[in-house]
Parts: sequence; C-alpha cells; structure tokens
Amino acid sequence: MGMGLRHAICTKLIAPVYVKPYIKRGKYDAADAEAICEAVTRPTMRFVEVKSPEQQAILSLHRARSLIVRQRTQTINMLRGLLAEFGIIFAQGVGHAVQFARCATQGQVLELPPVALDTIIDLSEQLLSLRGRVNWYGRKLAAAAKSEPRIVLLQTIPGIGPITASAVVATVGSAEQFRCGRDFSAWLGLTPINRSTGGKERLGRISKMGDRYIRHLMVVGMTSRMKQIKNAPERFDPWFTELLARKPAKLAAVAMANKTARIIWAVLTRNEPYRIRTA
Repeated sequence: MGMGLRHAICTKLIAPVYVKPYIKRGKYDAADAEAICEAVTRPTMRFVEVKSPEQQAILSLHRARSLIVRQRTQTINMLRGLLAEFGIIFAQGVGHAVQFARCATQGQVLELPPVALDTIIDLSEQLLSLRGRVNWYGRKLAAAAKSEPRIVLLQTIPGIGPITASAVVATVGSAEQFRCGRDFSAWLGLTPINRSTGGKERLGRISKMGDRYIRHLMVVGMTSRMKQIKNAPERFDPWFTELLARKPAKLAAVAMANKTARIIWAVLTRNEPYRIRTA
C-alpha cells in the first residue's frame, strides 16, 4: 500500500514596503515574485500576523465607528460655518454642539430666515442621530472587550480604555511578531526618525509610520491623561510630571504614548496584567 506525502503549506503575509527594496528594476510580475522570494528568506524579516474572524469582527466595529465620528465632525463644522454667516457662534467641542442641536430641535427661537432655519434644524437632527450611533458603537466595543482576555489585560494599563485596547488586540494579536517593545512603538510611528551618520546621532520628528488609527487613539488617550496629571500629580509616575514640566504638551503626549506602547507589548507578550513598579 502506497503512502501519500502531505506537504504542509504555511501562509505568511509580508508588508509591501519590505519587499520594495528587493525589486531590481522595473515593475512586472516576474520581478515582483523574485523580490518576494528574496525578502521572505531574510532571517530578520517581520511578517504580518494572520487575523482571526473574531479580530476582523472587532476591526469592522472600529472602522464603522471611525466613519461615524468623521461624519459627526463634518456635521458640526457645517453647522458652525452656516451659523457664523448669521453671526451666531457656539462654544467649541462636541458637547456644546450637541447642546445647541438639542435646543434647535426643541424649538428654540433663532433669528434666521425660514429656509436657513429649516437647514439648521435638519443638520441638528442629523448631529443628534450621529451622536446616538457613536454611542451605540461604543457600547458594542465595550461588550466585545469583555469577552477577550487580552483586551481585559490591556485595560489594566493607565490611559488605555476598551476602544484602544480592542483596536490593538484586533490589529496585532499577541504582538509576538515584534522582537521588543521599541519595534512595536516604531511600527506605530511613535519613535523619532533616525538620520544618524558618521558617529553623530541625529534624531528628527516621529516617523508617523504604521497604523495611523491606533497611534491617534493612543495620543488622544495620553492627552486626556495629562489633564489628570496636572490636577493630581502626586498620584502618577514622577516621570510624567517631570516630562510635562520641561516639554510642550503635544510633545509630552507623544512621548507618553511611546512609553505606553512599550508597556502594551510587554503585557501582551507576557500575558499578565500591568503592575506599577514601586521603589
């Protein structure tokens, strides 16, 4: 009786930016295939982790929520621009815009022409509807975060909530494709561009490479945390307080996001909750 041989096929995903340097000349299928074969044999090559259906499902919530948030911002800007033409100004911020939209839909008297008044009321109703949809997606993400242990672990890190934690886990999984926390931070684009040469170290602005959505969530989260540090500095790491004292606010937020990204990598790879180190 003959024995059949089974060959295991291992599928790996590689980012196109890592294949480009191996293309010799021109752009055609044979050159692309040769470059892929050359890149995949490199011992230090980094591959993209294959996502599970559960990860893709969480990412679909994030993509849809991001779309609704952009639409909400567009509606607020349109409201503000149209009202400014009539000399009506309301305070900046989503909360103030929603408060104005509630008053407009409840029949608050605005000294506007009838056509303009109908337009403002319609945009106000749209804004309230978009706000409700954003809250709905937030509740769905919070519910999904409770069912994934790794998302629960990431929420033990200060400044990381269910939205950021679920986005990280759904995108990078266990983070084992990164050798260290700095590699993960560099993948997010939170590390400085290195243009060192001739033994002289030259560091520029952050690279802004990698996943823009996660980087945005982390910087926003650290910006919110800075307000808490200013109100009660004794409750936080002295490193953060000293950083805020000698650096601009936006630069400090990016530096805090860089450090938090390294903590995220450690929590995911070690599969244990974050613990604050004590002296």
